[in-house]
Amino acid sequence: LPGAMLQNHTQTFVCRVVRLEVCRADTPFTRKFEAGRQIRLPVAHHEGRYHLDPEDLETLEARGGVAFRYIDDPNGSVGRVAGVLNAEGNVLGLMPHPERAAEAVLGGEDGLALFRSVVEAT
Repeated sequence: LPGAMLQNHTQTFVCRVVRLEVCRADTPFTRKFEAGRQIRLPVAHHEGRYHLDPEDLETLEARGGVAFRYIDDPNGSVGRVAGVLNAEGNVLGLMPHPERAAEAVLGGEDGLALFRSVVEAT
């Protein structure tokens, strides 16, 4: 995957639920979502700020490599990127934790669609 994870812009540990936009609904990880849908997933990290050089970000965007984008950016990620795909679209790097939002008892089920997408894709 392109890019690197850097320390959050606040230089503090961030642990909270954030809003994301689903950018693509045509990948093995997102087929149970609708593009443009807003979801809520928890984050818990100190080094969660996604970084990529401007030229590489432009290339990533042009090839549809952003799967999820922060609406409430908790860490200063370039382009508000929260989830990135490799060039083949079969590897997803995701900062938020969908496994922590897979049951109502955990506070939400938005993460469950990601797991259902993967199961359906296999």
